[in-house]
Formats: sequence, C-alpha cells, structure tokens
Amino acid sequence: MGWTPAAPVTEQGASAGTGNQADIPTGANVINVGDLPAEGRTTLGLIKSGGPYPYSKDSTVFSNYEGLLPAKPGGYYHEYTVVTPGSPDRGARRIVAGSSGEYYYTDDHYRSFKLIRE
Repeated sequence: MGWTPAAPVTEQGASAGTGNQADIPTGANVINVGDLPAEGRTTLGLIKSGGPYPYSKDSTVFSNYEGLLPAKPGGYYHEYTVVTPGSPDRGARRIVAGSSGEYYYTDDHYRSFKLIRE
C-alpha cells in the first residue's frame, strides 16, 4: 500500500486530530486553505483521498534539496502538482506533503513555501 499523509498541521504545530507535533519552519508563511487557488484546493483534496493524480510525477518523493522545509529523513516529503491553467507543462505550483500530515504550498517552484492551515 502507498504512502498516505496524516491529518493537517495547525499553525501552532499540533497535528489536527492526531495529537502529533510537527516542525514548522521559523517565520514560516502560512496560507489558509480558503486562500489557495481553486486548483490548490482540488490538489489537496486529491492528496487526502489518495488520488488519482493528473501527472505521473505526483506523489513522488520530494527531497528538500533547497533546505527550506524542516530537515527530515528521505522519503518524508512527497510532491503534488497544482494545475496552472494555460501552462503548457506542470507549471511552478506544488503542494508538498509531509508524512506527519503537514502540507506546504509553493507557487514559485520551491523558492518559497507557505504552510497550509486548515
């Protein structure tokens, strides 16, 4: 069976519904689910339901080479495409999901991230 993300993380770091604690980058920007583009909310729903995903690269391991997310073991993060209307390719928008249930949004292809707050 494939990897499935757990419940989302709140701004304070407590994983909603699980009681787990998650690392939140110091000074992390936060975005409310309702402030995501419609395509981002769709992608988040697909992640939570286990797909299907529109791109073959969706649900692959995100290695955090940029070092902008909290350091975690390999395989902890997975990336998902947020469709960009009119883009001839996957575009720059992604949601990165952590195994503890935290979700991050980037609209600039991993140059910055915002913690998604539900």
